[in-house]
Amino acid sequence: MAIKMNNHVFKGHKTLFGVKYVTYAELELPIYHELFAKSRNFDWGFLGSAALQLSFAILYKVSNNAKLAEELAQKYSQEVVKYFGKDWILSAKEVQEWIDKNAPLLKDASIYTQPVNKTDVKVKNPNRTKKRGASKENIVKRLCKEIGITQKELARVLEVPEGTVSSWAVKDEIPRLGKKAIEFYIENRKKDEVIQSYKNFVDLLQHSA
Repeated sequence: MAIKMNNHVFKGHKTLFGVKYVTYAELELPIYHELFAKSRNFDWGFLGSAALQLSFAILYKVSNNAKLAEELAQKYSQEVVKYFGKDWILSAKEVQEWIDKNAPLLKDASIYTQPVNKTDVKVKNPNRTKKRGASKENIVKRLCKEIGITQKELARVLEVPEGTVSSWAVKDEIPRLGKKAIEFYIENRKKDEVIQSYKNFVDLLQHSA
């Protein structure tokens, strides 16, 4: 059986900014658009191409079988992803149990027993290995210093778990969706500062009149 078992969970969250986060083991879940080109984004709570893309990504992450994930994506979207709320958590075990129940019903059930493919195996890049004793601050610390907030405050602003921000710091890498949300926050803060400066200017004029 080409199903891998672990205790990791999938988590989905929609922020007030409209940004959607989907993680697996606290790391951003890949979209796998190169394997299943329905949408370049994830979404849930309804039927659509983005929900279908999320279904494929979840099934593929657990099974490591692209053909199986493609065949079951529509059904999984209709039976599971359609009913996700704003925030949701799903264990890999639950996904496997759903696959075990539905894969044998496929017309070509042989894809259920195909060998696990190797396209999802991650190889560490030796060029990114940090040297011992390196004093360079990671990207999360530099960012927090530049905008004047702590990692805890950053997690609160982005509406993500503190563990997610910590994992970014450990990896010294912020995922694409995280960068977009941070840019959005910075732009909004700049606008708030301009508005506040204008209000202070108006107050000054009123008091000097």
